[in-house]
Amino acid sequence: MQIAIPLYDGFTALDAVGPYEILARLPGAEVVFAATRPGPVRTELGSLALTADRPLSEVTAPDILLVPGGPGTVEALADQALLDWLRTAAAATTWTASVCSGSLLLAAAGLLNGRRATSHWIALDHLAGMGAIPSNERVVFDGKYATAAGVSAGIDLALHLAGRIAGDEIAQAIQLVVEYDPQPPYDAGSISTAPAELVTSLRASGLVVQ
Repeated sequence: MQIAIPLYDGFTALDAVGPYEILARLPGAEVVFAATRPGPVRTELGSLALTADRPLSEVTAPDILLVPGGPGTVEALADQALLDWLRTAAAATTWTASVCSGSLLLAAAGLLNGRRATSHWIALDHLAGMGAIPSNERVVFDGKYATAAGVSAGIDLALHLAGRIAGDEIAQAIQLVVEYDPQPPYDAGSISTAPAELVTSLRASGLVVQ
């Protein structure tokens, strides 16, 4: 079971690594990080890089495709080679998924036309203009397409996928192994609970993808 995670400059680390920690533990899983050119690919903060071991051209028929998001999505949306690869890869998948603004890349590739999908709250409104049906749920399934909201939601998505692929018992075992038991000290993880002035300032700051 090959799981392909494409990397591009400016992706958000947890968008890729969070799901990786879950999906890589599935029986028979082979996770492949790929990019236009093999080698280190820098995350949005620049202080961390993940290594793409293979070029996209060598990863043609993954069983699972998972597209991370991040500020680099803005430039990636203009990368026709990447969008073409997404279309080709998605044609072979059992599951095609995204985290955060990675759903914008799936939409730009024409893969979410008429489908329900979610994204990071700052990017969610863009989905409608790209043919998708926006939903503010944390994880959305529509056929073989699964999308997650911002960053940490990728872990939830991966656990959903693990359950559907390998069964509840294995998914629960993976959750326990990684001790995924969120108990945040603040209730500010959603625009519905965060202070309104914080939401406004972040929208204006340019710190997240717009």
